[in-house]
Amino acid sequence: MYIMLNGQKKEILPPQNLREVVGRFSPSSAVLIAEVNGTIIKKNQWDEIHVNDGDTIELVSFVGGG
Repeated sequence: MYIMLNGQKKEILPPQNLREVVGRFSPSSAVLIAEVNGTIIKKNQWDEIHVNDGDTIELVSFVGGG
């Protein structure tokens, strides 16, 4: 199945939840926001969110500095 991840088409094997997808494509989820199909998903819900074919996922991390 295919998803759009940060604007790029990616192939993943089903079934997967959001935490598994984040773990595969992001080295660190410590300070990360995940959005699925335009909805921000709280980190404590990542295990409950099943990723489906055609979903659009945005992963955003925050970087400090000056």
